Formats: sequence, structure tokens, C-alpha cells
Amino acid sequence: MTVTVLLGGDVMLGRGVDQLLPHPGHPGLHEPCVRDARRYVELAEQANGPIPRPYGFTGPWGAADRLLAELAPDVRLVNLETAITTDGSFAAGKEVHYRMHPGNLAALTAFRPDACALSNNHSLDFGIRGLADTRAALTRAGIRAVGAGVNLAAAQRPVAVPAPGGHRVLIASVSTLSSGVPADWAAGRDSPGIWLIDRPSVRHADEVAARLAPLTRNGDRTIVSVHWGPNWGYGTGLGEQEFAHRLIDAGIDIVHGHSAHHPRAIEIYRGKPILYGCGDIVDDYEGIGGHESYRPELRLLYLIGLDPGGPAEVRMLPLRIRRMRLERAGPADTRWLRTTLGEISARFGTRIGTGPDGLLTASP
Repeated sequence: MTVTVLLGGDVMLGRGVDQLLPHPGHPGLHEPCVRDARRYVELAEQANGPIPRPYGFTGPWGAADRLLAELAPDVRLVNLETAITTDGSFAAGKEVHYRMHPGNLAALTAFRPDACALSNNHSLDFGIRGLADTRAALTRAGIRAVGAGVNLAAAQRPVAVPAPGGHRVLIASVSTLSSGVPADWAAGRDSPGIWLIDRPSVRHADEVAARLAPLTRNGDRTIVSVHWGPNWGYGTGLGEQEFAHRLIDAGIDIVHGHSAHHPRAIEIYRGKPILYGCGDIVDDYEGIGGHESYRPELRLLYLIGLDPGGPAEVRMLPLRIRRMRLERAGPADTRWLRTTLGEISARFGTRIGTGPDGLLTASP
């Protein structure tokens, strides 16, 4: 039986987005240039006009919720880059911190994620206390948290999401130093934190795969969610490719990469997708200049159909952020995404097309 997995990149419900939600937290920031999170709302409105109020808990998702209901994915996984806490202790040594008031948890559950990857460079923006609050909030909401825990064994423990046919999707979450994670955020044998590796390598891929193998039953599908690389750029390092190939050689079905604020290349290796970067889903970057050539206002949600009898089917829903809401991307924006993704994926032998439903497709 085919299982359809919805994958998204970074979900950043803090700062400006949190200020629009029904229970905004304290707006104070410790950034060099912006000291009040409401400034990000102002920048978005200067770019595209007033943001309709009330924004509500569903505001960030805009049209995405309706579109996804029509596509009916079986399992939903995103990378959550926002602490869910009222703790006021900003992590030292960082310029950017994301925090959402726990009263706004419904803004995350509105998207109905089954699991959230937490091994990234914002999970401990408000320290161990903020991470514990985040994990507790996700547990209350029935969302599986993966990639962080009270010790290394907990951070490395995969989660299992039920799938059609009585099977499961097993998910592990890991990050690398290249994504800007402070080295001291790594979980230890007796200390909390995230699953952090120094760099993507064959050896680390073997370690990750070994965590999933003993738990995998016949018919289960497996995903490794990895936070790696800088915020901007289309380059893909040899280490990333070797890491991803080794995972798939070991039986992993999907490599779910993220960190860059825009989509990166797609590779189909042995019939299985490697998403080198899924880009952002929700953030408060609207109106911030400096990287316009990447078109960061354009977003993709990835729908991967996993059929045990054949290669994976890769489709992508093109979206655009406007007035802090997701909307369906228009024809010109969809063509830009198709062309750009095709150009950066060509060296991996991947072709990007458009299906009859208007979704983008990736094939070898």
C-alpha cells in the first residue's frame, strides 16, 4: 500500500508571527538591529499591505490547509524552529531567537503535524528550560517530538507514526554544525540537548541508520530529517551527498534536508528522494531585503508517495507568502520554481516537471 508523506522545511512561528497570533508573547528581542518583534509585522505590511485581522490561529497557513486537505497526506512532518515557552532566558551567544507563547500552540496544531523535528539551531534558543517546555507542549498536543531529549539516547530515539495498512513511518532527526548549531547544544550521555553531529559523513550515516534498523518492521517506511548547511546558497557538498547515499543504501526511504531559507536541489537515488533543502514554510521574513535572487517568498511542500513495489513519487505544492499568509503560487511563480529547481537539480540527473494537477514533479 502506498503511503503519502508530507514534508516541509522550517516552521518559525515566533517573533513577528507570534505577535499576530491571539496570545502574543513579550515582543522584546536581543537582536543587533531589531529589538521589538512587532517590527517584523511592520516590514511585512510595508512590503505587501495591511495584514487582515483577526489573524487567528490558522492565519499563517492561509490556503495551505485547504489545499492539503484535498491532497490528503497520510503523515505530516516539519522542522520546528521555534521554542514554545514563556521563559525569558535568551540563549547566550546567539543573535536570533524564536519563541512562541504556549497559548498559541493551536497555530501549530492547525497544520496537523504528526511529528516535529527538533534537532536544529533554534530548539534551545531559550535554553534547556525552553526545550523542555517545547517538548511538553508538543506532547500535550499529541505531536511526536524527535531529535531532542533529556539525554543523547532520548535525542537519538526515532518516533513511529502510524500509517495505512497497519504499518508505520519511523523518523529520526539530526543536525550538523554547518547549520549554525552551537556545539554545546549537543545532548550528552547524562545531559539534555539535541542529536548533533560535527559533519555529514559515511560514518555518521551508519550511526543514524543503526538507530532505525532494529526498530523497523516489515512494511515500515523510514525518514531521516537532517538540519544542515547555511541559510542561503544552492551548493551541495560531497559530504552531504555521501551521507545521504549511505542512508539510502542502508534502507532509509527519504532524506529530509532543511536549513536554507529556500528550496535546494533534489536527487532521486536508487528510486528514493534526497531533499537537500526544503526551504521555509512559515517565517516572518516578508519585507526583509538582501536575498531577493533566491525568491524566499516562494515556498514548497513536498508530497512523497512511498510504494513498496516501486520508486517513490515526488510531487511539490508551490506556495507563496503574502501578508504573513500562505497562498497558492501563481503561474509565473510556479514556472520560476520549476526552472530554478530544475537547474540546480540537473547535476543529480533529476528532471522537474509539472503534473496535470499543477503540482511540480521530480523524476530521475
